[in-house]
Amino acid sequence: MSQEIEIEFKTMLREDEFIQLRNTLPFPEQAVIQTNHYFETAHFALKDKKAALRIREKEGRYTLTLKEPHELGLLETHDTLSSRDAHEWLQNRAVPQTHTRKQLQQLGINESDLRYYGALTTERYEFHEASIDYMLDKSIYHGIIDYELEIEASSKEAGIQALHKLLDETKIVERKADAKIARFFNAAFNN
Repeated sequence: MSQEIEIEFKTMLREDEFIQLRNTLPFPEQAVIQTNHYFETAHFALKDKKAALRIREKEGRYTLTLKEPHELGLLETHDTLSSRDAHEWLQNRAVPQTHTRKQLQQLGINESDLRYYGALTTERYEFHEASIDYMLDKSIYHGIIDYELEIEASSKEAGIQALHKLLDETKIVERKADAKIARFFNAAFNN
């Protein structure tokens, strides 16, 4: 599938809360390492459209994903990249891809205007329960380490309910959590 709607809820965590959740919930012992490589135009045309573009490198595979606002959450459009095409993108030589190109054109953005800004690496612990995905992320970027809990669900109601139930049970306070790409760019331009 080249497109999907992502319905997610998240909260930032302190390191001790991250450890608490990792030790009390059925997360796996080992994290999966993933690196998000972020792209934007010189004038932040994607941000202006409330969109984001990344290549996710995970277990030797590369996926180009464009995220756009959608009434139910985020519309994600994906293209699988070869390692060669991913390398070209990282060298600011975007190789147009079928699905993302169509969406970028609808936003009025040309691949040749995109530039690579850098990477954020995440140690992700994940488990699935009752149609809810629970993810604990430790992310590293621009010399910063942060921690967050993400919950993905099939509906807003189910996601909100799962998040609040978990926070109530663990006595963890909900904290605003910007998207990883927003945290990445804020750190890049505010340091």
